[in-house]
Amino acid sequence: MVENLLSYIDSPNDLRKLTVNQLPQLAQELRDFIIDVVSVKEGHLGASLGVVELTIALHYVFQTPNDLLVWDVGHQAYGHKILTGRKAVFHTNRQLGGISGFPKRSESEFDTFGVGHSSTSISAALGMAIASQLKGENKHHIAVIGDASIASGMAFEGLNHAGVTDANLLVILNDNAIGIDPSVGALKNYLTAVKKGKNPKQNNMIKSLNFDYSGPIDGHDIFAIIAELERLKKVKGPKFLHVITTKGKGLQKAEEDQVKYHAPGKFDKLTGEIHLKEESHLPPKFQDVFGLTLVELAQQNKKIIGITPAMPTGSSLKFMMDAFPERAFDVGIAEQHAVTLSAGMATQGMVVFCNIYSTFLQRAYDQVIHDVALQNLPVIFCLDRAGLVGEDGATHHGVFDLAYLRCIPNMIVFSPRNEIELRNMLYTAQLGLNHPIAIRYPRGRGEIVDWQIPFQKTEIGKASLLKKGSKVAVLSNGFIGKNVTAALTLISAQNDFSHYDFPFVKPLDEQLLTSIFKEHESIITLEDGTIIGGFGSGILEFKAKNKYKNEVQVLGISDEFIEQGTIDELQRFSKINVESLVSILSTYSK
Repeated sequence: MVENLLSYIDSPNDLRKLTVNQLPQLAQELRDFIIDVVSVKEGHLGASLGVVELTIALHYVFQTPNDLLVWDVGHQAYGHKILTGRKAVFHTNRQLGGISGFPKRSESEFDTFGVGHSSTSISAALGMAIASQLKGENKHHIAVIGDASIASGMAFEGLNHAGVTDANLLVILNDNAIGIDPSVGALKNYLTAVKKGKNPKQNNMIKSLNFDYSGPIDGHDIFAIIAELERLKKVKGPKFLHVITTKGKGLQKAEEDQVKYHAPGKFDKLTGEIHLKEESHLPPKFQDVFGLTLVELAQQNKKIIGITPAMPTGSSLKFMMDAFPERAFDVGIAEQHAVTLSAGMATQGMVVFCNIYSTFLQRAYDQVIHDVALQNLPVIFCLDRAGLVGEDGATHHGVFDLAYLRCIPNMIVFSPRNEIELRNMLYTAQLGLNHPIAIRYPRGRGEIVDWQIPFQKTEIGKASLLKKGSKVAVLSNGFIGKNVTAALTLISAQNDFSHYDFPFVKPLDEQLLTSIFKEHESIITLEDGTIIGGFGSGILEFKAKNKYKNEVQVLGISDEFIEQGTIDELQRFSKINVESLVSILSTYSK
């Protein structure tokens, strides 16, 4: 018996030199390797542990990268990365300058498609399969999709098209009954019935879509998986394999608490115990300010509804789901549906808080425009993880929302400077607005420990003076303004600088802007969003419209996709951290 098989494997070619009987040992070693690294470096744990056997089997049976393998989302692709030449650098996963936490085409030829948002794998793999047909190439095309992701509309669109082709496509359903939170909906109930043998075979919806369906099979029986994959290689046309797995497989605590161990932070690799941080004295997370305030408001206002697409724990809507289950809805990975569902409820006088990560609202842009803003329905969008989000990288940064929302008629766009401003805006919105509003707030903690104070109504469209100076006005939007406050305490000519908080990117406080341009020589704007089309662009438009001559410098995220790293590192890269601001501001006081 070879002691450490994994140490000899740097590519799938090395993997295919093993005998089938050696693969269970390799699976255990691969699982241990993932646990060893993630326990110290952090990352997405449970999903990758659940597909270890499936990952090995896919690379063992198919001739990757010639055969094209597409992962959905990519939370589960750590084993794939380790087996495809990135074992030695896996410890850099999700770190600045390291490898991405998700499959990425520029990183490896084995990463056939970049994935960070869900439900894209079937469409992408089908596109590859049709292209291979047109080029006369004999290749296999495999899409691995989870039971939460396959409930999304885009996945059904891909299935619908694939079923009327003869493309060499294999869709593998990794069915573990959980995405990040437990899967929901009628499709989940259908899959559960299939697993339990309670659904008649003639009712098989996948077969009805013209797929060759097989399964369900045990996703941790590597011999069964390999045998079925070998059989399916010989089957023509679209195929569908239903595989049952356990998220967190191999680490008992990860199996027992699959939500917590999706991305648990640092933990003891032997016991699975998470290294708890002392947090009792810390300011709250913005998501918890949202969630707890919403429960408080819902107790008083029976028209309040909460909606989230598959992120109840991450967004803290879970608080309302526990307190008012009949008025809080997890609609699954279905952002388009979440937005239009919210619009439908708003037509009937409900006060709807549609809670979506900023990066995921991009998936429902048409619905925001046509179903909400065009009809001027007062849906309250609460955009969590706005701005730079850190280690998840380019697929997850919420840096485009200011730009893509500011151009939509009727839309109010608001960024709170702190927890109390967020709390007060949530209160104000449920009192009744004449337009839809997007309230965007960052990932992570605020700065105020005692934030649960009596509500005050927020005046829509008003900015405020935080510090008065004589020469240069710094205009900031939202929580990033704390960097300006800190920077101004570190420069010598503090009296040269005014600092204004502009929480509303739309509507802009043009009355205050007129005074600012008349009273200052230069203007600096700061935002944690893209500088093209965002807050600073709005100030430049105001300057042009009014023919002001003041110098305006726009600071924010440059015209490029920002990779992974800590938020501090990425702010430094983007020159919007405190030290960079000190350097920039100092040039104005010489």
